[in-house]
Amino acid sequence: MATEPLKGSPHLVPAPLIGPGYDYATVTDKISSIVLTQKTPRSWIFGFAVAFFLLMVLMFAIGRLFLLGVGIWGIEIPVGWGWAIVNFVWWVGIAHAGTLISAILLLMHQEWRTSINRFAEAMTLFAVSCAGMFPLLHLGRPWMFYWLFPYPNTMKVWPQFRSPLVWDVFAVSTYATVSLMFWYVGLIPDLATIRDRSKRRVSQKIYGILAMGWRGSAAHWKRYETAYLLLAGLATPLVVSVHSVVSFDFAVGIVPGWHSTIFPPYFVAGAIYSGFAMVLTISIPVRKVYGLEDFITQRHLDNMAKILLATGLIVGYGYVMETFMAFYSGSPYDKFMIMARMTGPYMKFYWALIFCNMVVPQFLWSTRVRSNITGLWVISILVNIGMWLERYVIVVGSLARDYMPTMWYRYSGTAWDVATYVGSIGLFLTLLFLFLRYLPMISIFELRQLVPPEKRPTAPGATRATVEG
Repeated sequence: MATEPLKGSPHLVPAPLIGPGYDYATVTDKISSIVLTQKTPRSWIFGFAVAFFLLMVLMFAIGRLFLLGVGIWGIEIPVGWGWAIVNFVWWVGIAHAGTLISAILLLMHQEWRTSINRFAEAMTLFAVSCAGMFPLLHLGRPWMFYWLFPYPNTMKVWPQFRSPLVWDVFAVSTYATVSLMFWYVGLIPDLATIRDRSKRRVSQKIYGILAMGWRGSAAHWKRYETAYLLLAGLATPLVVSVHSVVSFDFAVGIVPGWHSTIFPPYFVAGAIYSGFAMVLTISIPVRKVYGLEDFITQRHLDNMAKILLATGLIVGYGYVMETFMAFYSGSPYDKFMIMARMTGPYMKFYWALIFCNMVVPQFLWSTRVRSNITGLWVISILVNIGMWLERYVIVVGSLARDYMPTMWYRYSGTAWDVATYVGSIGLFLTLLFLFLRYLPMISIFELRQLVPPEKRPTAPGATRATVEG
């Protein structure tokens, strides 16, 4: 549990999870007003305009891709995988934090997850949407994507189940489905609250349909908590399995730098690392713009920073062991691969990722740094940059130096690679801005459970199931 010193005393006391002065009614009013009554901030309008512009860049880049083919990306043998797969792995990694915060921390009864789980879950869905787009675009004929599914067809041709591409389809689609169900089920009580507080008929109808007839009865709460717990248990192994399957895309290959048994745990840790970095990147400006400092407190940021430090140490350990095993194995190809990363044409990317992923997070050992909001935000952005560079080095750095020097190739992305990647960020941000504007970004009913007992309703029979604030 995060702690902070009590003024005038050498003892430590738990830092609060919610600001002082809040009861059931004020918690509900504060969060629901962002959706129903609060004027849209100018910063939201400006941010949405920028995100929508980037989304249009993505649409243009995809249209160009459909017209001319994947050759516009600059991929060429031996580098048959370029930015598209790098972006795919990066986005899948970012998607992991939402499930970890929502499912695993829920099962571990960590109450501090309450203020950040809702938009972390939404971030998961949006990141998975961006991730799933890249393998389909990389197919060359993306309109034939349904060939990857085992559907009954006239020719009786089945997918090649030894292909990592098929593994990705099943892993990512399963993860997206479970994450969507988990997110939506958690939203239902709050959608009912928004429905009941809305003054406009259209909003009442829309939120009422989405709330699926929720009335807050004891039977509703019992079924809800059972379903939510089952979905949390179902989502928990997906945190480990999905990115392990993604790591098999590389680990099953014989390319030096890929064929490694350390990849599954190494990729899972990296996914949680980049995911929590993205949660920090989003939550810090959101809490400032919407005045949510009493709900997303310093304790939440401190706990996320500690998880960022812990997973960063695991990722750093993976880097060290990868280098050690390359030399310890005695394989000349593995040793050459490591030396090529450190001194070859992609050395700038390698040392930049080492700086971003290993050096920068070490500042989080300091309580002063963890309590510095601006510094924490900068660190989270640098970690996200470093994790993208890591995937770039793994994909491109390994393929560009094959076994035979005649197959060596210097790859670099084209303007269309950059446009597609930046456009995917626009898709992510567009969906995020719409979510922040039209759905409660913080779980209302879960946050009310953190209200101090003396500020809870005292009417006879008043419980969480019956009190709406």
